[in-house]
Formats: sequence, structure tokens, C-alpha cells
Amino acid sequence: MQVGQRLLVCRLGQVLCAIEAHAIREVLPVLPATRVPGAPGTVLGLVNVRGSLVPVLDGRRALGFPPGEGGSLLVLEVAGRIVGLVVDEVQDLISVAEGDWAERTDLPGVDPRWVQAVGRSHQTAFVLLDLSTLLEPLLPA
Repeated sequence: MQVGQRLLVCRLGQVLCAIEAHAIREVLPVLPATRVPGAPGTVLGLVNVRGSLVPVLDGRRALGFPPGEGGSLLVLEVAGRIVGLVVDEVQDLISVAEGDWAERTDLPGVDPRWVQAVGRSHQTAFVLLDLSTLLEPLLPA
């Protein structure tokens, strides 16, 4: 991890997660999605963001939690694609120093496939999400 890395901290269920700030294009209220037939259950569908159709993943379902209510829609750019991720709550924008990272190990309640690293900021632990893996259902093969 790089020194002074900027991250957006959000909550999915009871888990604090972080996403690299450079991947975030905007934060919106959750928009109504049009379901896509045959899409995996973690995919909420397509939303219209200023005239562009954006595929959206339910972050809670992707991490294995039951669906939630409300929250925020993070519009992200990952692997050259614009996609959406619904989270329960956006909490903070932080900078994390190199010494604040730990190796990803067995994380209770979180599938380690979705985790790049475990970080700590002001005595609060969070997981840095691996967006390429988490958003795989929305990204081309």
C-alpha cells in the first residue's frame, strides 16, 4: 500500500469497508434500478445517471449479508468501466499511512476474496475492498 493513500470508508452490514478514493466518481442517493433478466442476485440492475445506464451491485448481498434499506450509491470507475455499488452508509474520507496496514487473514464474517488488506485509522479497523473481484459480475470477462 502507498503512503498517504486516500480512502472512502463506508459500512456494509456491520463491516467497515474502504474503497480507494481515485475509483469514486460520485456519491448519490440510491436510485431505482431496472432489473436485468438473468443477472446474478447481487446485481440490482441498471440505473440512469444523467442519461447513462450504470449497472449496480448490492454490496450487502455481495458480501453475503441480507439486503438492506436505503443507503448510498457509489458511482465507480473500475477497469475502465463505470459501475455502481450500493453501500449502507458513507462515513469518512481518510488518508492511511503505510504502517496502518495489516495482512489480510481470516476475517470473521468477510470472504477474504473481497479483501485486499486490513487497515486501521484512529483505532478503527476496516477492510480495503478488492473492487475488481467484488464487482466481477458487472465487469466484462
